[in-house]
Amino acid sequence: MKRAVLFAPLLATAAVAQSPAAPADTMSEVQCKAMASFQLRPGVTIISAKLIPATSGSAAPGPGAPPTPALPAHCMVEGTIDPHTGADGTAYAIGFALALPSEWNGRFLMQGGGGLNGSVRPPIGAAAAGRVPALARGFAVISHDSGHKGEGFDDSFMADQRAGLDFAMSSVPTVTIAGKALTEHFYGRSIAHSYMAGCSTGGRESMLASQRHPEMFDGIVVGAPAMRTGHSNLGTGFAKVQFNQAAPRDAQGLPLSEQAFSPADRQTIHAGLLQQCDALDGRADGIITNVAQCHFRPAALQCSAAKQDGCLSGDQVGALERAFAGPKDAAGNPAYASFPWDTGVTDISGPVSGFIVSGKADVLGPANRDLTFDVDGRLQQIRSDGVQTLTDTNVWTDLDTFLGRGGKILYYHGVSDAWFSAFDSWDYWQRAAERNGQSFTDASRFYMIPGMAHCRGGDSFGSFDLLGAVVDWVEKGQAPESVIAHRESGEPGERPLCPHPSYAHYTGGDPLKAGSYQCRQPSAS
Repeated sequence: MKRAVLFAPLLATAAVAQSPAAPADTMSEVQCKAMASFQLRPGVTIISAKLIPATSGSAAPGPGAPPTPALPAHCMVEGTIDPHTGADGTAYAIGFALALPSEWNGRFLMQGGGGLNGSVRPPIGAAAAGRVPALARGFAVISHDSGHKGEGFDDSFMADQRAGLDFAMSSVPTVTIAGKALTEHFYGRSIAHSYMAGCSTGGRESMLASQRHPEMFDGIVVGAPAMRTGHSNLGTGFAKVQFNQAAPRDAQGLPLSEQAFSPADRQTIHAGLLQQCDALDGRADGIITNVAQCHFRPAALQCSAAKQDGCLSGDQVGALERAFAGPKDAAGNPAYASFPWDTGVTDISGPVSGFIVSGKADVLGPANRDLTFDVDGRLQQIRSDGVQTLTDTNVWTDLDTFLGRGGKILYYHGVSDAWFSAFDSWDYWQRAAERNGQSFTDASRFYMIPGMAHCRGGDSFGSFDLLGAVVDWVEKGQAPESVIAHRESGEPGERPLCPHPSYAHYTGGDPLKAGSYQCRQPSAS
């Protein structure tokens, strides 16, 4: 019986008597429960270990929501690492959850977090894994809360030195080392290959792993990284002020932010954007695939006379041009990247607005009604923030140790991401290529995801398997070029994702089939 052989090492270690004829599920439950009493090292506590039965999965619960994937039977090990009490009496520890599948493929995946973490997310490894998460493929998967408890954007833990350090840099290696040891103990054999994947904060953590722990992973997937949140918040804050300057004022002279762009104005911008950029990829279909060649000109939409529906005022055009170009300091140097023009910039249907904000409060906080913005003052605040400095991963580009070990790394970013500019991530990739040369360009790819918002959603082909691509590259030497992407909701279809700056150009045939497109480089412009 295959499972009996697989489970034998730990059963022997735990000195549990087994009948050779015992059902495999019974043996797996015994093995799993034995993990609860395993002591890895002082400071690592196993709180629970329980067998989770296989699930069949379900359809997406609503528009834009992913389906629930089918998952195999697995042992879920939950615990804490290195607890301590903060100066204010708050109890801290790095919480983790490790999913150990009944049929293990020898691979280990570190799952990145999100927001400011603060909770242990289900360890299934769904980031950039398409329709089949890592756990369903047989990976052992671990997730963590980075050392504190709290809501997604609760930063109160920053008051504690150790909790701040764990979030900024320490939790990733600490959890990875413990997770690998627990995995190898459970299965009684060594891990064959180790991977890490995540988006947003998880993307930043994945970048951190490639930069500061280059021996830890064989392959890494970095999605929409929150690699310098002080600067990205500066960029979005600056943009809100520009939009406020185009809004009508109330009796106190404050902007009526929600009226900066009417529904008709948003429709005008969207239609004009498609008119200027959509067909650059060979087909006008509402998706701007040729990202590099889309040079949208808001001025083309300016009213020739009085403001009316169907055109924009001069103030609106100026606000758009300044906001998308990004902030500059007093010396004229960019303080953050420019933002790409894409189909999602006018969307205000979700909990977070597209880049052209609605003027309403959202999950990121209250509405901004400011009319001025001190770029240099904000930069000074960012530079003096010690936790921010340790957290940021945009500066370090020396990856020669990671690359020298044969490491492979894939980056992706939604072009309609309103929080972090896809151009900022692309700038990092270009700087890393300049620093490391061919060793980096031979071991890395960058994928723009047209229409996709922050990590998911939007009118996009947002389901794609970069995890499988990096595994094949590491283990089989098969370098990815185009990767097939599918729609998560709406009209079905597939399309190739091409390494930026190349794009999927329509060449004829069924537009819903990936074979009807070819990766091409943008023409010089």
